[in-house]
Amino acid sequence: MKFKTPLISGFFKKRYKRFFADILVENNIITSHLANTGSMKTCLGENWPALLSFHDSPTRKLPYSLEMLFNGLSWIGVNTSLTNKLAIEAIQNGTISELQGYENLKPEVKVGLSRIDILLSNGESDLCYVEVKNVTFINENNQCLFPDSVTERGQKHLRELFELKEKGIRTVMLFIVQREDCLNFKIDNLIDPTYCRLLKECIEFGVEVLAYQCEVGPLEIKVNKRLKTV
Repeated sequence: MKFKTPLISGFFKKRYKRFFADILVENNIITSHLANTGSMKTCLGENWPALLSFHDSPTRKLPYSLEMLFNGLSWIGVNTSLTNKLAIEAIQNGTISELQGYENLKPEVKVGLSRIDILLSNGESDLCYVEVKNVTFINENNQCLFPDSVTERGQKHLRELFELKEKGIRTVMLFIVQREDCLNFKIDNLIDPTYCRLLKECIEFGVEVLAYQCEVGPLEIKVNKRLKTV
């Protein structure tokens, strides 16, 4: 996914009220929107280089969005509103080889009282539901993990995948890793033990887990390769 207009360079100062971030740009503080509901552990460092996108829309309260930060080793994509787009692009261009062979792709499909991010299908009987999560949390062993905070919504999605699998439908949990300084994807995570337990139960029951790493840079973010899950 290439950015349509050049991103604006600055330096990260602080995050507050969950969805706001102050960025220093040419000696001025710009308050940008931060589309990320997680804790963003290991993503935020004062004075880290940051990149913003500008959106000239009368419906937006904040015209700037924080897209990524640089920790000295890798750019880290923090705009979670892009994650599904990255996943869909990678399915359609063949990068995610495990999700090929389907004629139809439909985003945001209602399942019960919720929605699953992607439905792949061949007709009405050959279905594959794909839930997508953005990963930016990394541990001291350069392993990426999800989530970075307790996520009841994420737990609900795992239960929904489990129920679909019980009906004999193919289900996939797809983790999109938006940083390049990690070696593999680790399931064990003490931040949300319930999510970890549910994910392991899903795997044992046959729900597939895929973790794909992105190349992240100022001009483009693209899904690049599968990471080993440990």
